[in-house]
Amino acid sequence: MKVNSAAAGVVLAAAAMLSGCALAPPLKIPAVPTAAAYKEAAPWIPAQPADGLSRGDWWKLYGDPDLNALQMRLIEHSPDLAAALSRYDQAKAVSDQMRSGLFPSLALGADTERDGLSNMRPLRPANSSNNYNSFTVGVQANYELDLWGRIRNEVTAARAEAQAYQADLESARLSLQAQLADDYIVLRGLDQQIALLNETVSAYEKALALTEARHAGGIAAGLDVARAQTQLDTSRSLAEQTLALRAVSEHAIAALIGASASEFSIAPRVTPLTLPQVPVGVPSTLVQRRPDIAAAERRIAASNANVGVARAAFFPSVTLSAALGYQSTQAGNWITAPNTFWSIGPSLLFSLFDAGKRKAQVAQAQAALDESGSLYRAVVLTAFQQVEDSLALTHHYRIAATEEHAAVTAAQRSLDLSLTQYREGATSYLDVVTSQTVTLQSELTALDLDTRELRASVQLIRALGGGWTPAQMPVS
Repeated sequence: MKVNSAAAGVVLAAAAMLSGCALAPPLKIPAVPTAAAYKEAAPWIPAQPADGLSRGDWWKLYGDPDLNALQMRLIEHSPDLAAALSRYDQAKAVSDQMRSGLFPSLALGADTERDGLSNMRPLRPANSSNNYNSFTVGVQANYELDLWGRIRNEVTAARAEAQAYQADLESARLSLQAQLADDYIVLRGLDQQIALLNETVSAYEKALALTEARHAGGIAAGLDVARAQTQLDTSRSLAEQTLALRAVSEHAIAALIGASASEFSIAPRVTPLTLPQVPVGVPSTLVQRRPDIAAAERRIAASNANVGVARAAFFPSVTLSAALGYQSTQAGNWITAPNTFWSIGPSLLFSLFDAGKRKAQVAQAQAALDESGSLYRAVVLTAFQQVEDSLALTHHYRIAATEEHAAVTAAQRSLDLSLTQYREGATSYLDVVTSQTVTLQSELTALDLDTRELRASVQLIRALGGGWTPAQMPVS
């Protein structure tokens, strides 16, 4: 409804007094139990400042140029990362749309029409024509007074949501980078296993030739030849199985970096990767290092602002409107001063009855805020768990690998002794086969543990948030 100029003055005075009103509750981030130190960190990981972890290019800690090149291709061509970027762009555009509500809108309009009046129109002027033309052109401005903070809260919510999506983008980037590093480590571990199996096949071929020569000379039984042949065939089978696993890992890397698996390949290499020393800091700094925690916190802020938006619906909305233009019944030479029209004044809209709709909307917004808080706590607790898991795996795999490498040395010594005794006729070939089986299994297990330890270090870096910092989050 339109109000007169006196009422407009009252509305403007009220706007001046109430412009600072905000109905959103004070922002509260849920408290999460936080230990003073990581349980699994002591005593084997020395205390180091958190800033020691590389910012951004953390994968360079592994000292592998091929991995560095693949990570660059991931950033440039990953379809998953491009999708995450598009989701952020959408949220940023929504934030920009909401921010436009803080400013007046201005529209230019024009129309031409032919009108016909009813003969029975109430209060129709005498001798007026039934039919006439109408030509109108003008501009109209509208501005909603944000007396209750509804628009400001909408802007706050949209901005916080955009920041959450930006943090989601960083989470996706970190996840994909960690997945690529993990797949690459698996690939290089398989390269080492394939090289070992190829050496084993060569050694077993020599052993088979030895047993065949002894059998031909009547020194060894045919059973020895059969056992040697079995060992050789088994090792060849293991080599082929490992080649299949390597092919699958290579295909996974191709998909991650946006390349066709049919046209992508990585040359085999057995050079070991560097095991980085990862500074873990203390649990209290983890919430500042993980983008997924930042995203969860920003979604609390968005939900909190949405409560204010819902509460504002209980109060009237006031809009200031103004129009200026020309109107005439003549098509020619009608943009003149006598044809000018204008209007200015506020309008007020207040809902008197909605059958509980607004109350339900406030309850919905409050429930969404409670959900955001619970999800935040879950994300933080999961983050602590992931760090503890990775620390435990890194530590215990290191000990297990050390013990397994010692077992490899002992098994190799046992194999050498059994071969020597077999050549001298002091033992049967069954002892040789047993030593061969134990040695190969120990060597494969040692390589596997080395790979697992490297993979655990990647997951530790990922759990710590990689090189991300809150400073990377946009403020608008």
